[in-house]
Amino acid sequence: MTPGLEQEIIDPQSYSRNKDMLHTAGLVLPRISDLADPPARLVAKAAEISDADPDTADLRNLFRVHWHNGEDRRGLVDVPDHVIIPSELSGVDAKIVVALGNRFPMVNAHKVLAAYGCLIPRLMSGAFDATRHRAVWPSTGNYCRGGVAIANLLGCRSVAVLPEGMSRERFDWLERWLTDPADIHRTPGTESNVKEIYDACHELAADPNNLILNQFAEYGNYIIHRAVTGPALGRIFDAVNAKGNMRARAFVAASGSAGTLAAGDHLKQNLQSQTCVVEATECPTLLYNGYGEHNIQGIGDKHVPLIHNVMGTDFVIGVSDAACDGLNLLFNSTTGRNYLSEHKGFDQQTISGLANLGLSSIANVLGAIKYAKYMGLGKNDVVLTVATDGASLYETEQKSARDKYFSGQYSQTDAAETFGRYLLGTTTDHMKELDRYDRERIFNLGYYTWVEQQGTSLEDFDRRRDQSFWDGLMDLVPVWDRMIDDFNG
Repeated sequence: MTPGLEQEIIDPQSYSRNKDMLHTAGLVLPRISDLADPPARLVAKAAEISDADPDTADLRNLFRVHWHNGEDRRGLVDVPDHVIIPSELSGVDAKIVVALGNRFPMVNAHKVLAAYGCLIPRLMSGAFDATRHRAVWPSTGNYCRGGVAIANLLGCRSVAVLPEGMSRERFDWLERWLTDPADIHRTPGTESNVKEIYDACHELAADPNNLILNQFAEYGNYIIHRAVTGPALGRIFDAVNAKGNMRARAFVAASGSAGTLAAGDHLKQNLQSQTCVVEATECPTLLYNGYGEHNIQGIGDKHVPLIHNVMGTDFVIGVSDAACDGLNLLFNSTTGRNYLSEHKGFDQQTISGLANLGLSSIANVLGAIKYAKYMGLGKNDVVLTVATDGASLYETEQKSARDKYFSGQYSQTDAAETFGRYLLGTTTDHMKELDRYDRERIFNLGYYTWVEQQGTSLEDFDRRRDQSFWDGLMDLVPVWDRMIDDFNG
């Protein structure tokens, strides 16, 4: 049986200890179907837990691990919060629609959903023993924070593994939520150094009390995003398409762990949209078998995640970290906001809404713009994407961007150059519309990481070529929901 795809109790003693410990704590777990449709399933629960602080380790926050939290992250909204990028900003007629991940509890990022999806099958089967195991969360930042938050609710110890070059705000959060500094493992490098994370996990795995929950290889990550994020984006499209004359053309998301990309499979199945994966042009692994360093934090690269449905991907789109760093300054610095207001005429609501976009979120928006330009989309076309987190996680990165690109300053002229170059001047370079041979090339790249380095069997690796494998994973949702019901008792 593939770890992370458990369908029954495999360790009765661990399972019993999990039940005793978590029932004593008063823990109740939400079903995946609850998180997939909160307006239908969680209205009463949302009212019941309205007094729970969304930023603390309150057990009730598990019922907020979905896209339907309002701006205060306490109340429930029928349509997930989103922003529509104005054409005057995007330079395209198509509607670029962005779901907001900073509405999630505890971490202000949607990776807490992925962490829940990865842990559930292990917890429900007894493969993870909350009384003994330490949950190890390998990540480039947000996933390990989401994992630590979920584990804290369960009362078990966590280990966060992430590159030392990630934003200071990530480490500040981890230092508040993890009492033992030794539980924060800083690996060499930055966003691109994923293998170094895996190497650290190999060392940690030598201790049988450590259970590695690798988001890049945990199918629970794929399953929960296809089951929860996909329908949430569908409801956003329905709201945008109130008059019934719009067409969902694509879902665009950075590679990352590839979990979020699973929402594209849901949308393709239900809205006949395409799926586009974004990567940094400074590290064009999918585009050119390339390598390099960059600062689009949360985007991941230098390998193909095991849970990436490569054969179901339609485009690869390259975006520069210079563009993301520059637009982070334009959207969030006083100088940049003054330029948008005084020189471009944007209202304060629009400008304030841009603070919902972190670095990888900006990359997603730029990828959506490039797709819209390449396809020649019009005003009745919609491109859907997600803001995995907001700008609050990258305030310290503004200084780095000013020093790197603008000699330590950021003037109105610099803001005008940023706007013209990286928004209106966006071109369709470094993007590839995939044919069968392109998909095979990218798929085959994964062999060197997963079979040669990480020990995945060739049979398990190759079965991912067939779309029926990915569709079949969704049969586990009702199975896991029944296991949750049994566990809740």
